[in-house]
Amino acid sequence: METATFGNGCFWCTEAIFQDLNGVEKVVSGYAGGHVNNPTYEQVCSATTGHAEVLQITYDP
Repeated sequence: METATFGNGCFWCTEAIFQDLNGVEKVVSGYAGGHVNNPTYEQVCSATTGHAEVLQITYDP
């Protein structure tokens, strides 16, 4: 298994696309970077925390 993490804006829109690809084992959405511990979705969307929305994909190439 391999792991890749993508920062791509709104993860809700792309999560389903990755889940439908052959070889994808797991898709986990979350946040990367930033200066606020355990931010909420609303905080991240306000662009005040410095976080990016990311997807971590576990897949079998």
